[in-house]
Amino acid sequence: MSDHRLSVAPMVDRTDRHFRYLVRQISRKVRLYTEMTVDQAVLRGKAERLLAFHPEEHPIALQLAGSDPKSLAEAARIGQAWGYDEVNLNLGCPSEKAQEGGFGACLLLDPIRVREILKAMVEAVDIPVTVKLRLGVEGESYPLLARWVEAYGETGVRVFIVHARSALLNLSTRKNREVPPLRHDWVHRLKADFPHLTFVLNGGVRTLEEALPHLEKVDGVMMGRAVYEDPFVLAEADRRVFGLAHRPSRLDVARRMRLYLEAEAQKGTPPWAVLRHMLNLFRGQPGGRLWRRLLSEGRSLDALDQALGLLQEQVGQEGEEEHPDPKGNAAVKRAALGFSRQGI
Repeated sequence: MSDHRLSVAPMVDRTDRHFRYLVRQISRKVRLYTEMTVDQAVLRGKAERLLAFHPEEHPIALQLAGSDPKSLAEAARIGQAWGYDEVNLNLGCPSEKAQEGGFGACLLLDPIRVREILKAMVEAVDIPVTVKLRLGVEGESYPLLARWVEAYGETGVRVFIVHARSALLNLSTRKNREVPPLRHDWVHRLKADFPHLTFVLNGGVRTLEEALPHLEKVDGVMMGRAVYEDPFVLAEADRRVFGLAHRPSRLDVARRMRLYLEAEAQKGTPPWAVLRHMLNLFRGQPGGRLWRRLLSEGRSLDALDQALGLLQEQVGQEGEEEHPDPKGNAAVKRAALGFSRQGI
């Protein structure tokens, strides 16, 4: 069974390949998900733009949305061909766009169709097909939720990512993250009732300290916006969740992203496509506001170089991985500044 102990939620306009690469520099093992991708976009759109990812992003899952079993099965096949480790079906998005397209949370109102979709997807690919769903639609009932899990498990799905809120279709996406009450205990109960299945709890978990107690009751935890607001909430994830001696500093990550941005720029990627995801890299740290301002105003590789040079003196080494220097040796600092000047 694949490792779902900790993952980053799919987020529209956030979890693109550049942000996922940033997260991978912080954690080697956390599971990554694409943005929600509509099946028709995969079938008719530009596959390179939608599906390409860096090899370092593994383990990575493609999240699909749609309502037609054949189309979703074909989109899943394409995802497998591109090298994704998992295909996930979105049954949780309550947005107006999702409702107009007949996919996301509203699809839960048609459980027979969901079974047909999942059966088609499972039969189409060799990689795991997983589900991300809410507790219910327009209210929640644990017996109904349990029936869904039982029925969908019969199709071959073994991993259920459960956003521990119901979906209220008359509310905005933002309100759906705030108004429906969280019922984490229901996800714990699902694991107790279906021990042979894998359950990942999603919703309202903002720190690693909050995630760890849930891992005693379920198989995994998925974190969302808190990671985008400060990617370094995952700084201790590899050590505390996966048992790896890996803990990069913010400056380590910024340097790696500098190299990544340089390579992407040579391919024609606009610098801001990468830099916008780096704005919160020094959130709450000395020089963090300066970092954000320089990147926002400059929107270029030169702006990142300037920010790196200025931040070095304020941030210090912060536990550098490859060149530890607890005393903050001046030579190390000069070398770091040289990094940005020479464009190494």
